[in-house]
Amino acid sequence: MGDFWQEVVEFAEGTTAKVGQQLLADFGAGFGQREVTEKADGSLVTRSDRWADGALRAAIAQTYPGHGVLSEEVAHTFPDTDWCWVIDPIDGTTNFARGVPLWGISLGLLYRGTPVFGHVRIPPLQQSFYGFWYGESGLGGPAGAFLNHQPIQVSQAKPSPNQFFSLCARSTAVLKQAFPCKIRMLGVATYNLLTVAAGISLGGVEATPKIWDIAAVWAIVQAAGGQWVALETEPIFPLQPGQNYCSRAFPTLVASRPELVSVFDPYVDFLR
Repeated sequence: MGDFWQEVVEFAEGTTAKVGQQLLADFGAGFGQREVTEKADGSLVTRSDRWADGALRAAIAQTYPGHGVLSEEVAHTFPDTDWCWVIDPIDGTTNFARGVPLWGISLGLLYRGTPVFGHVRIPPLQQSFYGFWYGESGLGGPAGAFLNHQPIQVSQAKPSPNQFFSLCARSTAVLKQAFPCKIRMLGVATYNLLTVAAGISLGGVEATPKIWDIAAVWAIVQAAGGQWVALETEPIFPLQPGQNYCSRAFPTLVASRPELVSVFDPYVDFLR
């Protein structure tokens, strides 16, 4: 199955590179700032989001016609296929729309409802993350997590005021009490959690991420040795065919290693 996975990596990298190049042009021209609308859930969407969503879906349909697609802007119902791509065309749309140069493109590949491969490109930083996590799928192949083709792994550092923990905009209640790490807020769910995979942060929390925010990083974070904690009673995966995932949120805590889960968990318990 090695040739299959090599093809998947090349497809994800090549496709997001092309889409990312156009999005950088849009960003530089201010398209995101001029054409912003608000969706029903209050989040922002731009013309660039819709274009990128369509371009990614078209590329998948051409290369993997038998695979399903779940995307933020169009296809919200999980299909009844063994393989499915989950797309976030621009993660960090508010950053993109307001001129903050930190946003990404996310592609997660699911097998029977559970991510086994993730790829996230951060065009403004020229960074490309990917990783493999087979879990209980029965699949095999290459292992590990990578940033620009170099292996990455979580940090082994202890919590301190010189170590980072990332929040999202809806988890700031954490700041009501003294916290064991220095706080950062990045505005991009994927990159927030990828900083743990890359050894930059010791942990991160997302209060209301949608499935397209986490499908790719679920594989990458665990491939790098990180601990994923779902802050709800029902498991996140496998996704269920026929279910609409437009409105469902998946509150999540990520820690760099098992012993830090008990350190960070009490601070985010209010999200359960």
